[in-house]
Amino acid sequence: MSGWRALGAAAAVAVVLVAGCTGGSGGGGGGGTATTRAASRSYLTGEPGTAGRVVAVKIDNVPAARPQTGLNGAAIVYAIEVEGGLSRLMAVYDGRHLPPAVGPVRSARQTDLQLLAQYDKPALAFSGAQSRLLPVLKKSTDLTAVTGTKDFFRNHDRPAPHNEYLHPAHAAAKGGTAKDIGLRFATAAPAGGTATTTTSARMPAARFSFTWNGSQYKVAMDGRMSPWTADNVIVQHVAVKESDFHSRTGPVPYSQTVGHGSAVILRNGRSYDATWDRPAASDGTAYTFDGRTLPLHPGRTWIVLEP
Repeated sequence: MSGWRALGAAAAVAVVLVAGCTGGSGGGGGGGTATTRAASRSYLTGEPGTAGRVVAVKIDNVPAARPQTGLNGAAIVYAIEVEGGLSRLMAVYDGRHLPPAVGPVRSARQTDLQLLAQYDKPALAFSGAQSRLLPVLKKSTDLTAVTGTKDFFRNHDRPAPHNEYLHPAHAAAKGGTAKDIGLRFATAAPAGGTATTTTSARMPAARFSFTWNGSQYKVAMDGRMSPWTADNVIVQHVAVKESDFHSRTGPVPYSQTVGHGSAVILRNGRSYDATWDRPAASDGTAYTFDGRTLPLHPGRTWIVLEP
């Protein structure tokens, strides 16, 4: 499986500011200038290249599922709380930069609906969902649900349920084109912040740490180093309530990504105490520091939704 892991593209060498936040449906920027910039830089990574179609994949993150496959090919990786205070990942890919396989794939949650509404109807690939949530996902106008297709397969070298994988190309073709979700990028680090080597984030039964190695952040989970890296890390503090869709074992956490709150943003070995703001589900998420938008380094971003 490790041969399938695809590395992300190299970081851009020029200062990049991609198009402004837009609400509602549709895939472009706001005005003519924004559209022109969007044609040459990715909304998701700030790297050179026109926008591709978007597929998000729910990925297992318990110890038996590690190491996963394909995370270094993602544009954005979200870490989300699930039952028992454990974590699950959602890897977001631009269809122009896909690894051959991704996984292990696991089930969707209500959090995914709100989180992905800021994209332009992306594909969401998952292995299943709670019986009442599944029809909601399939009928959603904010995403295209992809589950149970011939592109899912089992790796029999691993135990179930941690062995379902996805060839993502066909799923990505069902997603909307990448749009502005509020991220901004610049090669040069902004002024301010604090030199920081390692930062941690926690959920009730999960722990992440990110260590700067001089060029990227190395990702560790539950105290163990992984093969994964990030150019940026956002620890986004969110309110967590009980989902409307319970599992057989009890309540399910629902991380709310519409609203505002505090965040810690890591880039270039520096830590910034920032704020995040997303007024409505159709809006992108703005990250600010000292009253100004804080640009990320062009490349891959991990976003931990920390309760």
